[in-house]
Amino acid sequence: MSEKKIPYKIYLEESEMPKEWYNVRADMKNKPAPLLNPGTLKPMTEEELGVVFCEELVKQELDNDNRFIEIPEKIRDFYKMYRPAPLVRAYCLEEKLQTPAKIYYKFEGNNTSGSHKLNSAIAQAYYAKDQGLKGVTTETGAGQWGTALSMACSYLDLDCQVYMVKCSYEQKPFRREVMRTYGASVTPSPSETTEIGKKILAEHPGTSGSLGCAISEAVEVATHTEGYRYVLGSVLNQVLLHQSVIGVETKIAMDKYGIKPDIIIGCAGGGSNLGGLISPFMGEQLRGEAEYQFIAVEPASCPSLTRGVFAYDFCDTGMVCPLAKMYTLGSGFIPSANHAGGLRYHGMSSTLSQLYHDGYMEARSVEQTSVFEAAEQFARVEGILPAPESSHAIKVAIDEAMKCKETGEEKTILFGLTGTGYFDMYAYEKFHDGKMTDYIPTDEDLKAGFDGIPRFPGNME
Repeated sequence: MSEKKIPYKIYLEESEMPKEWYNVRADMKNKPAPLLNPGTLKPMTEEELGVVFCEELVKQELDNDNRFIEIPEKIRDFYKMYRPAPLVRAYCLEEKLQTPAKIYYKFEGNNTSGSHKLNSAIAQAYYAKDQGLKGVTTETGAGQWGTALSMACSYLDLDCQVYMVKCSYEQKPFRREVMRTYGASVTPSPSETTEIGKKILAEHPGTSGSLGCAISEAVEVATHTEGYRYVLGSVLNQVLLHQSVIGVETKIAMDKYGIKPDIIIGCAGGGSNLGGLISPFMGEQLRGEAEYQFIAVEPASCPSLTRGVFAYDFCDTGMVCPLAKMYTLGSGFIPSANHAGGLRYHGMSSTLSQLYHDGYMEARSVEQTSVFEAAEQFARVEGILPAPESSHAIKVAIDEAMKCKETGEEKTILFGLTGTGYFDMYAYEKFHDGKMTDYIPTDEDLKAGFDGIPRFPGNME
């Protein structure tokens, strides 16, 4: 099909929306390592995980074999509020860059939560409701996940308790208010409302908090409150499964127009949007049907893939969660408070960590001032104010397009635009006022986190 016929935005019909999530683990030769019980160092059983997570989500978490998992009709109906999401050809950006590269982005910001997080929030809330639970607890950093979960819970009449990283709670009051509008209770973390919160505050008075701290508090409340379970917005296998709707939709749209990406780029914090975007393409590569270049982009201030170690580690600072084998900076690693660009988690999804370890994907770290420069450049020509997290992917997409300008190659670049940045104006203000700084942890800074990684035979070797 000739290039002229490719529209600026490719929208699928509702009837073309995916009816199944795609589970990339089914096609992985080396499966992600199992979650371990920190007490026994044995793989977590369904029963043990069921204390923390919903029953159906535990099954999805442990499912390494089924390639496709049906999306329940009620979830598909909810998806129709904001899906299918557009696949956009960035004609204006291509023109501005004067590059022969063809640039596409999958835009996930067409909902009130402003991001892709709603894809998994509604699924997790649905399974909690289906199990007859009263409510769920969670953590949130920048606030997109908390916002999405509060929307999903209000739709299904579930109670929603959110522990929000303290520096984000203070910097992003409007995101907090959206959560409260949807009926969620929002607590700055670490807090005095939990035993683990009190302990962290005693050890680190005045701390700005981290996702690891907030996870510990949310898990404590869930496991000590009848009729509640904990839900998580990234990292876990089940979340990457739900987010595969992004990649499956993208692939349907691209196949429709005979487009094949050469490079697929996503920002990477815990891994949910990156895993979701690349999954069906990665499946083709794993099955030997096609080849792609996958690039994970993370902040230089929280570089779990590019400078972390591949080991079993706690998913949370309070060390109450199972051990996950992942690229990690150590559960005690707390990113610099001056880092405004999101993606602040100390570890990376076990699925993505395994794919990276096996050489199927590369990773790059970028400094936040360059990320905000790319965000501004994109906003001025494509008309969308991007979330800082998404802008990490934009930065590398522009870098790759400029390489094509030098070489004359007409590569097709696809990246994930995970959401909008309208609640991130504090960070944009810092950038525009010249007050934004780049923090890159020294090896000495990272050593403190690495020293806290559990030592047992076979780990940290």
